[in-house]
Amino acid sequence: MKGEFIRVTSGFRNWITPDGSPGPTGEGGFAAEPGRYHLYVSYACPWANRTLIFRALKGLESAISVSVVHPLMPADSWVFGEYPGATPDQINGAKTLSEIYQIADAGFNGLVTVPVLWDKQHNTIVNNESSEIIRMLNSAFNGCAGVHTEVDFYPQHLREDINVINEVVYHNVNNGVYRAGFAATQKAYERGFDQLFAILDELEKRLASQRYLVGKQITEADWRLFVTLVRFDAVYVGHFKCNKKRVVDYPNLWAYTRELYQVSGVAQTVNMDHIKYHYYASHKIINPAGIVPKGPEIDFLLAHGRE
Repeated sequence: MKGEFIRVTSGFRNWITPDGSPGPTGEGGFAAEPGRYHLYVSYACPWANRTLIFRALKGLESAISVSVVHPLMPADSWVFGEYPGATPDQINGAKTLSEIYQIADAGFNGLVTVPVLWDKQHNTIVNNESSEIIRMLNSAFNGCAGVHTEVDFYPQHLREDINVINEVVYHNVNNGVYRAGFAATQKAYERGFDQLFAILDELEKRLASQRYLVGKQITEADWRLFVTLVRFDAVYVGHFKCNKKRVVDYPNLWAYTRELYQVSGVAQTVNMDHIKYHYYASHKIINPAGIVPKGPEIDFLLAHGRE
């Protein structure tokens, strides 16, 4: 009634653990076994982008297979279809992602979202909450051959600080762009807009005196912010009316975004064609004609100087 965008809570909350014991939520029975699990993702989606980044940086490409949906999303569900960079559903042969949800739960009648972490053995969804999936990818498979165990994006001694910054970034930046973009009243839009840029201003100051958001190493907090920043100038500035400043107008945030993009394996998870096509062509209530802008030109490979 206030015109606010409300994000729906994810419904599948099981956890993969090293031995299959229950995680913080859900049921047990999901042991970390290479080749057993599959990710359904969209390159367009920032939440799914998180999981692709963790899969790449932890060395899990051969352990966890991936299907990529078509960037154009009809009103009822993501779909599998021919498009450069998209794939068929190699696991279940589904035409839409809603079919995957109904295989897992025949009575499912909720919102169909990506990412989806699928168990090939039990033929069901393990989890569809990206913040939990990246935690699993970060540590659950560390006992498996070939996994980069030396990489830890959620170290014990930094967890409290990571959790604090995650909350601020999630509500005001990750979800903040959607609160502005999908607002149905002027007041709701301005509320989301003002909170978004207040936090971006704070983050700019924070990154003036430290290289990363928490401590002296890249953590989960950085990747959770990155997926919004990398889409900001191409999509959120124009499409979601988040136009007070661009990321390139923030010297520290812009250099920080370039540094993270240039981490080996990350650039391959960012598909700007899918990102722009999805947002501009799928959201008819915002962009009825579905015209996808040709610009802007953004060079994420410029030297970042964050050393």
